[in-house]
Amino acid sequence: MMSTTIENPNYAYPARSKRGPSFEKAGWIFMRASGVVLVVLIFGHLAYNLIWTPGGISAIDFGFVGGKLADPFWRWWDVTMLWLAILHGSNGMRTIVNDYVHKPRIRQIALGAIAVAAAILILLGTLITFTFDPCPPTADPSLLPSFCADL
Repeated sequence: MMSTTIENPNYAYPARSKRGPSFEKAGWIFMRASGVVLVVLIFGHLAYNLIWTPGGISAIDFGFVGGKLADPFWRWWDVTMLWLAILHGSNGMRTIVNDYVHKPRIRQIALGAIAVAAAILILLGTLITFTFDPCPPTADPSLLPSFCADL
């Protein structure tokens, strides 16, 4: 009878002690916690935009978005949703790369690209959210939304 040796499926990573804090465990916990918070943020966002707003989806236009982003509560709500969604998705991509990319150099490049993309998206999204001005003072008044005349 011949015996067959099965290769260790965790060959890409060195064995670690099971005790103490672990980056993978923290990532696992983050995915669960951020998923729950994202569900609340997304459904709150949809409920406000589609149910509580008079006119529903047909009321969503540039003026609606400008008015919503003028309110600090909704600005922070949206930026928190953006940050969590990008971090949650990036952590998921990191897990996929760690599971399926076995060449260390390629894995390192892919993880670096994910981190850079996440950082750029968070930076640009935050910048846009907090610097958005629907009523720029130098713009042609005929091109501005109607609510800008009240300011």
